Amino acid sequence: MQRPGIVARASGFLFNQPYFLLFLVALFWSGNAIIGRAAIERGMPPIGLSFWRWFLAFLIVLPFAWRHLRVEWRSMLGAWPVMLGLGTLGGASFNLCMYIGLQTTQAINAGLLQAFIPVTILMLAIPILGERTNVRQVSGMAIAFAGVLAIIFQGDLGRLLGLSFTRGDVWIVVGVVLNAFYSIVLKWKPAVHPLILLAGIFGVSSVALLPPYLIESLSGRPVPLTEVSVAAILYVALFPAVAAYFCYNRGIELLGPSRAGVAIYLVPMMVSLLAVGLLGEPFHLYHALGMALILGGLAFAEARRGGGK
Repeated sequence: MQRPGIVARASGFLFNQPYFLLFLVALFWSGNAIIGRAAIERGMPPIGLSFWRWFLAFLIVLPFAWRHLRVEWRSMLGAWPVMLGLGTLGGASFNLCMYIGLQTTQAINAGLLQAFIPVTILMLAIPILGERTNVRQVSGMAIAFAGVLAIIFQGDLGRLLGLSFTRGDVWIVVGVVLNAFYSIVLKWKPAVHPLILLAGIFGVSSVALLPPYLIESLSGRPVPLTEVSVAAILYVALFPAVAAYFCYNRGIELLGPSRAGVAIYLVPMMVSLLAVGLLGEPFHLYHALGMALILGGLAFAEARRGGGK
């Protein structure tokens, strides 16, 4: 029997490394926040951006998933309620709420509210899935969240106390809750090839977004055909959609929703790093403090020893 090549062996190894996969998720979703915000500020309508993100992602994945779909289509068809839930919750709804919210809220508010996703997942996983947690996990999440606050509010307590919320914040809160439900529903995903699962989620998301996209376009906000819009759609489809959802689904499969959701705490840290590297923004002491708390909290929460039930 011919041994698999180096690329195949490396891919198989990485496919079973949940923390590396979740690191990629945080990296790609951080890029989504930056690219999405920049595109919307340059006239990109939020529903249009979300629709083309998922429709292009569907077109990218479908050719690779087709040969598996011809064999496993019955499993997909039998799990249509789960697929409907995954496509509308994780694909269509969460990102649409995020893009709409970014029109009327500051990035500082959006970053804070997204940081509640792991906590929301944990709160839902305990009663719905019967998951058990321990003192170490909760303490680690609290430490990591303190790091998120340090970065978002730049180490200034006054910025936290003086924070005000807008209509955009409400949209993002709704998206946070829907994303948490997506992570829960993923536990009941059909036993099919990962590419089929992605194609199904992206396809359902596209269909769900088509009516509001047509309404938005006909009401005077069509997607502008510019270099910025094309580049933004290509990025959000390839990386935050195809690559990130593939890695996130696999991470949840290996770790469970509550543990995998903790990776979202890395997003504010990576947004800061991208801002420093790409936008030339200065690196401050609170950045270092926040990153240390985030990484320390995640490591503490995932330690195998020393936590009581």
